[in-house]
Amino acid sequence: MLSRLTRPQVLAVCAAPAVALLATAVFAPLPFSVAQPGLTADVLGENKGAQVITISGAPVRETSGQLRMTTIEATSPDTRVGLADVIDSWFRTDQAVMPRESVYPSGDTVREIERYNRKQMKESQDEATRAALGYLKREDEDIEVDLELADVGGPSAGLLFSLGIVDKLDGDGDGGDLTGGRVVAGTGTIAADGTVGAVGGVPLKTQAAERDGATVFLVPEAECSDARVELPEGLRLIPVTTLEGAVDALVSLEKGTGKVPSC
Repeated sequence: MLSRLTRPQVLAVCAAPAVALLATAVFAPLPFSVAQPGLTADVLGENKGAQVITISGAPVRETSGQLRMTTIEATSPDTRVGLADVIDSWFRTDQAVMPRESVYPSGDTVREIERYNRKQMKESQDEATRAALGYLKREDEDIEVDLELADVGGPSAGLLFSLGIVDKLDGDGDGGDLTGGRVVAGTGTIAADGTVGAVGGVPLKTQAAERDGATVFLVPEAECSDARVELPEGLRLIPVTTLEGAVDALVSLEKGTGKVPSC
C-alpha cells in the first residue's frame, strides 16, 4: 500500500535537487579570471634595474616626465574561480571578472600560455620599433632599438614603446619632450604602420595609472566608453587611433596649441 507524503516532505524532496545544483554552482570552478590593477612601468626609464629602451646608432635625448605603460594582474590560468569570487568582485571597483579566454589563450597549459605571451611581447616590441622609426622616417638608418621589460607579456605596451622611442630620438620635434614633464600613461597595441588597437581591461589600467601618478591617459579610441567607467578623478583621457595622432595630441597638450581630443 502506497503512503502519501506530507506537504513538508514533498517540499523537502523537491528542494533537494535545487540545493544540490546551488552547491555545485558555488563550489564548481567557473571559466573566469579575476583581474585587478597591475604594475605600471616608465618606458623612458628603468624597470627592475634595466633600461627599458636602449637605442644605438643615433643620438638620444635626455627626457623629462614619464611614459608609463599599464597592465592588469589576473588570476593564473590554473586558479579555481568560484561563484563566491565572482560575486565578491562584482561589488568591487578595484577588481573585474573577465572571461578566461579574453585573458589567456584557451586550452593551453600555464607554460604554453607564458610562452605565447612572451612571443606576443616580442612581436609587439618589433612592431613598435618599426612604427616609431617609420613615423620619424628613419627606418632606413642603422638604428638599433632594444626593448626590455621583465615579467610583462602580451602586446598592450606597443603604443607606449613607440612613443618612448619617438621621445628619445626626436621629442616633440622642436626641442621639447612629448610628455611636457607630465606623467603620461596609456595602453594600446601597435602595428608597424602605426595603427593603434584595443586591448581590454582599460578601467583597471586607468586605476593603476592614477595610483602611480599619471594625469593623462592615452586610450584606444574604440575603448573610450570602457575607460570612462570608474575613471579616477583628475585623470584626463585622450583617445588615439594612430601613433601619429598620439604624438600630435601630446604635442598639442604640451604646447597648449591645437585641439586635444577627448573621450
